[in-house]
Amino acid sequence: MISYKEKIADILDPQIEGLGKEEIVAMIESPADSKMGDYALPCFKLAKILRKAPPMIAKSIAEAIEGEAIFEKVESVNAYVNMFVSKAEFAGAVVGDVLEKGDAYGRSDLGAGRKVIVEYSSPNIAKPFHIGHIRSTVIGNSIYKIYDFLGYDTIRINHLGDYGTQFGKMICAYRRWGNREDVIKAPIKSLLSYYTKFHEESEKDPRLEDEARAIFTRLEHGEKEEMELWQWFRDESLKEFNRVYDMLGITFDSYAGESFYSDKMPRFVKELEEKGLLEEDKGANIVRLDEYDLPPALITKSDGSTLYITRDIAAAVYRKEHYDFYKNIYVVASQQNLHFQQWIQIVELLGYDWARDCVHIPFGLVSMEDGTMSTREGRVIFLEDVLNRAVEQTKQIIREKNVNTENIEETAKEVGIGAVVFNELSNYRIKDYVFSWDNVLNFEGETGPYVQYTHARACSILRNAGEEIVAKAKAGFDAKYITSETAHTLSKLIYEFPDVIVEAGEKYEPSIVTRHVVDMAQAFNKFYHDEHILVEDEAEKVAKVALVIAARTAIKNGLGLLGMKAPEKM
Repeated sequence: MISYKEKIADILDPQIEGLGKEEIVAMIESPADSKMGDYALPCFKLAKILRKAPPMIAKSIAEAIEGEAIFEKVESVNAYVNMFVSKAEFAGAVVGDVLEKGDAYGRSDLGAGRKVIVEYSSPNIAKPFHIGHIRSTVIGNSIYKIYDFLGYDTIRINHLGDYGTQFGKMICAYRRWGNREDVIKAPIKSLLSYYTKFHEESEKDPRLEDEARAIFTRLEHGEKEEMELWQWFRDESLKEFNRVYDMLGITFDSYAGESFYSDKMPRFVKELEEKGLLEEDKGANIVRLDEYDLPPALITKSDGSTLYITRDIAAAVYRKEHYDFYKNIYVVASQQNLHFQQWIQIVELLGYDWARDCVHIPFGLVSMEDGTMSTREGRVIFLEDVLNRAVEQTKQIIREKNVNTENIEETAKEVGIGAVVFNELSNYRIKDYVFSWDNVLNFEGETGPYVQYTHARACSILRNAGEEIVAKAKAGFDAKYITSETAHTLSKLIYEFPDVIVEAGEKYEPSIVTRHVVDMAQAFNKFYHDEHILVEDEAEKVAKVALVIAARTAIKNGLGLLGMKAPEKM
């Protein structure tokens, strides 16, 4: 696809002395108001170079380039040169490009030859996969899809929380109050009830904490009975988690969690000692980070046991040595900002020059309407329950509205789960929010179901047009029939889609894609409302169908980057 900014810069270059083409490209803007042109050149920066008033410069440039074939109109307004591109040329280039590339529209080789790791989801085994995990799961999955679409060799890691003192508590609770049959029947709910009971009982009898610590020590030393229980809890948890991942259409390349790095940590404690970075403090070992305006990082406790920081250092080095990553991305809540600042700084102090290629992508927290979630108190909303409820409500709406679909179950799953995912990715990721059933299951307005319905509407138009017209549209069309304001607005949004994907990748921000997909859907619906598409004149019909194909393709690809399906009937 031609870069219109570069093409315009080629035209402007002879008119502007003292600036290179790249600098001119950087100056060209896309006005928010289409009345101000498709592109605009502000001339303030040129005043010093050309020693003239900006409005005079704008007038001179406008007069010099207005005869260029690429432009429909050029005008100077105060200090701006406003440029309106030829709608027919533009539509022909944009729609032609989409028809040629199809499902690959928006893809690029930007990341060719470079590995990117995305770590996301990472629930704790033997604990609920609750609504609080949805943010890391769907934001991380979308970031993975965006980087994959940009041509990076992308690796998905689910860094399971499968180690630590909580497993001493879980095994202790299971032995005292649990039974095998309940765990087999309902693994997470049973284990959660034991974990909750442990904390209730330990408040009455603090000796339970000592018992749990002793059990975890035996687990760390590889004692057979504790290891077998731990492995069983892990296996049963993964069965539960994978049921949710299957609903979301999410898979991983690795489930290497905290336990995987337990035998790799001593190397880094030794490295810290050898480099003189480790300091004893009340029996524990710390790394002081005062000169970086960070508090001390605790590396090992007074009993010699390691912590999250030690494991994350070991994990980062293992990933560099194993994958040789270009970027190592962690999609983890903003609560962990300090933790990431500390361990990345320590990796740098150890002399690993790739430390800053480890990138923490924080996101805001989810709270419940009646307060904060607490696993210890058993106050959680299971993510599976949210997804199932969304599917059931969608099924009900499909039946009530007599929606045209051949498979109610499949459509309800695609739309209901899509609504939950889209709701998560609609807002800037760093924002905190309160979980509300009403908001998640609201299908009105700028929602996932609205965008999916738009895609289905485009598919319906193409079915009604017939295979012969669709084939003719793909073979060639006369762009003069798609030059109305609504068609031009839609063409511009389709044209911008590849750049939107790049921006979303650079900012690790799926909501940029979400917003653009909504804009494309709204523009398509306005085009559909204002224009008669399947007209009698075949040449006009073929051109309009070509634009429908392009819009459908861009919307489908956008939904795919969010981890959503694009139903053809709704």
